[in-house]
Amino acid sequence: MRHTKTVERLSLAEKATLTSGANFWNTESIGHAGVPSIMLTDGPHGVRKQGGKSDHLGLNASLPATCFPTAAALAQSWDVDLVERVGRLLGAEARGAGVAVLLGPGLNIVRNPLGGRSFEYFSEDPRLSGDLAAGMVRGIQSTGIAACPKHFAVNGQEHLRMSIDEVVDERSLREIYLEGFRRVVQQARPRTLMTSYNKVNGTYANENTHLLVDILRDEWGFDGVIVTDWGGNHDRIAGLLAGNQLEMPSSGGVTDQQIIDAVRSGRLDEAVLDHAVDDLIALALETSSALDGAEPVDPDAQHRAAVEAARRCLVLLRNDPGTDRDPLLPLSPSARVAVIGDFAETPRYQGAGSSLVNPTRVDDALSALRSGAVEVVGFARGFHRFGKPSRKLADQALALAGRADTVLLFLGLDESSEAEGVDREHLRLPTNQLALVERLTRVHDRVVVVLSGGAPVELPFAEDVAAILYASLTGQGGGTAVADALTGRHNPGGRLAVTFPMSYTDVPSAGTFPGRERTAEHRDGIFVGYRYYSIRDVAVRFCFGHGLSYTTFEYSDLEVDLRADGGTATFTVRNTGARTGREVAQLYVTPEATAVPHAGTELAGFASVEIEPGHEQRVEIALDGRALEYFDVGTGGWCRYGGPYSIRVGASVEDVRLAATAVVDGDSDRIARIGTGATARSRAEGAYATGDVQRVSDTEFAALLGRPVPTSSWDPEAPLGLDDTVTQLRHANLFGRGVLGLLHTVRRALRAIGRPHAANNVMFLVNMPFAKIEGYTGGKVSRSAVERFLRWVSRR
Repeated sequence: MRHTKTVERLSLAEKATLTSGANFWNTESIGHAGVPSIMLTDGPHGVRKQGGKSDHLGLNASLPATCFPTAAALAQSWDVDLVERVGRLLGAEARGAGVAVLLGPGLNIVRNPLGGRSFEYFSEDPRLSGDLAAGMVRGIQSTGIAACPKHFAVNGQEHLRMSIDEVVDERSLREIYLEGFRRVVQQARPRTLMTSYNKVNGTYANENTHLLVDILRDEWGFDGVIVTDWGGNHDRIAGLLAGNQLEMPSSGGVTDQQIIDAVRSGRLDEAVLDHAVDDLIALALETSSALDGAEPVDPDAQHRAAVEAARRCLVLLRNDPGTDRDPLLPLSPSARVAVIGDFAETPRYQGAGSSLVNPTRVDDALSALRSGAVEVVGFARGFHRFGKPSRKLADQALALAGRADTVLLFLGLDESSEAEGVDREHLRLPTNQLALVERLTRVHDRVVVVLSGGAPVELPFAEDVAAILYASLTGQGGGTAVADALTGRHNPGGRLAVTFPMSYTDVPSAGTFPGRERTAEHRDGIFVGYRYYSIRDVAVRFCFGHGLSYTTFEYSDLEVDLRADGGTATFTVRNTGARTGREVAQLYVTPEATAVPHAGTELAGFASVEIEPGHEQRVEIALDGRALEYFDVGTGGWCRYGGPYSIRVGASVEDVRLAATAVVDGDSDRIARIGTGATARSRAEGAYATGDVQRVSDTEFAALLGRPVPTSSWDPEAPLGLDDTVTQLRHANLFGRGVLGLLHTVRRALRAIGRPHAANNVMFLVNMPFAKIEGYTGGKVSRSAVERFLRWVSRR
């Protein structure tokens, strides 16, 4: 231990209290031992430091801070250096505010676009997610404070997230859901890491020794502090035994006493507690030292940086020249434009929940356009933001459109659509927005859609409009960034980090998302996102990696050096257009012949390069060995595919410009054992051999898991217990059902009065297991009182 003498000076009670928060955001201090208290705050894309009342889900306003683009937007830059710079800016702002641990980045996989927290996560691809998140961690920690990647692991849905069991086979767990975290841990060495609320294969993530000990610490070498998500403790002793050092927030001493009792009874070896305390002391001392002499950042400089980051996140999805003219964008300086859509004046720039930042300012596109190079003939709201139909607003929009040569139509998802604690109900834009698009495109052939939102939506009008600029959620500087891209002051160079499907029914997990009661079944296996669409040849609206530019690029002279431990692909990119632009070159690999199922293609590397017109650049993309491997469940290790590999380089997963074939020796000693025992699961047949994972039978899924498929439904006749959730009161007596009905009534009322964030927060309580009520109330509602309530409402 690093601080043995300090630990020895602490009493058992003091050691126990150090492993739980002092309040909502701070750790405990022990004055006589020189152990300081430190502050942890939310911060995936901005420092959310509470100045007064504390809450986890953004119900109360935090102190003003710079709101940078969300992870979903930053991922569209495909630029590790940019994300690292944003991390440094976030770290500096947190340090200046006295924050020791910034809770982010989030990097769970966007398995399904309806996931309510998709805007906080980078991508459907673990390599892109992991490399970008590693950049952010390096940036944050370069300032001396700690980053905290989250949520480890398999936080795939918000519905019942505190109790849901994410049922996933070991190969998919390793290749899809853990690979991004591995890359962060081994590339950036984060000082802390946050566990998720959910269970993974039957065990809460915070108590899962397979995840936290076998993989995270022993295999990957993580040596930092593991912290629960806020209220994520289930069994404090089991958490400590699995390597969790810090429970947040304070439980009011409830779990401190549990630790003391466990040590005295012999259930918990005091040496385990001592090790956790030593790690916590080290974190507190190191980060507190970094805070000495810190000064507040310049908000103007931070805002300028937020604008520049937002520019780099914009994706030009469509820019149709029609039959006889140049592409509509960028707008001509002489353009007369009608600006339509509520989001132009009141931008949607971030999601809701614990990441909700109170921005220092917010740029809107309407003001930026009016002060720019085009003539704005007028503005019309066009529709009600939260979906209420209005013929009057639509008529006003059509009248304005008739006075302009170009229509800039700002559409998007409202604030209640994407939030922590609740998943989206469908993939559609609001009906009133779709109706307005239809009316406008019938009378105007120069309609440009600017789309806001943190995850894909269905775009049935894509072929009817002239251009689509996807803004995603670009933070407080997004309005200026969008105006710059539309008018040509900035050449958009972003690329999609998630696939936009034609319709939700095309999504591989459409039939199993979300898990409704006990379990969330990952029957799609490794075939997530573009891996599924490519192997099944499913048409998509806009593919993974897609994005247009105001210039053009040509690829040539591919050279591949492929070895067992990785290799390189080197090629030339030339700007053949008339403007400086940024190209995102993407490298994909596929083993051409293998005995085990494999996705149609996988991202193996990428590079973002800026090139002046007429110039060229030699680009080298490195492949690490993991790009050539799969996880063999039988041997419990990574195996290399042997034989020929297809190497493809291009501007997206579908836009391949160069191709080559290279041969690599495989792990013949391991592959020879495939076919008997548990290892046969690596070569599962049927749906997993073809990628047809929308129709996986129970038998096939059980074979993939290597065990029976667990029961997915609650027993409506069983009495309610502590591990059940508040939403299960629907199976209780009349009084219990009335309590649940009251909560839903409150939620509907909050939405009706325009408080979507508060309405979504009600779901946090509805989805909460009864066992967490005591800790969340700091012991004000005791476990025995909860148990009495459960016995009462279970009487029928």
